[in-house]
This record gives sequence, structure tokens and C-alpha cells, in this order.
Amino acid sequence: MFALRPLRRRRGRHGSHGCADRAAAFADQVKSELTDELPDEDLGQDLEDCLAVYELGSKPRCEEVEYLELVQEAIDRIDRGR
Repeated sequence: MFALRPLRRRRGRHGSHGCADRAAAFADQVKSELTDELPDEDLGQDLEDCLAVYELGSKPRCEEVEYLELVQEAIDRIDRGR
């Protein structure tokens, strides 16, 4: 079963601009893939905000679990950088 995890705020951990540009491009790629998987959702720019403002019980249970897991997995991928 899916449980909401505490939100982790990303800090500027990338020193050089090239690395930051690659990280931003990767984050955009992950968000694009998530948007393709969840075409009916308005995800916004910050995925962590999507989880923070999400109201539990606003979707059927199976859809809710899938939505929350996909968004959290995307956040985790961005944090890991792969």
C-alpha cells in the first residue's frame, strides 16, 4: 500500500552551470514522461507541490494509489538523477 512520504526539498546541490543544465533537462524529461502516463492530470511545474496539495480520497482508490506512486517515483528519479 502506498503511504505518503515526507516531502524532501531539493537544495542547489549542483555547482557548475553545465551540471545544473543537465539536471534541469533530465527533470523536464521525467516530467514529460509522467505527463504522458497521466494525460488527464494538471501536474504543474513542481511535482512535490502536486503531492502537498493533493486531497486524499479525491479519486477512486486504485487511481489514487497509481497517481501518488507515479508522482513519487518521478520525484525520486529526479532526485537520483537517473
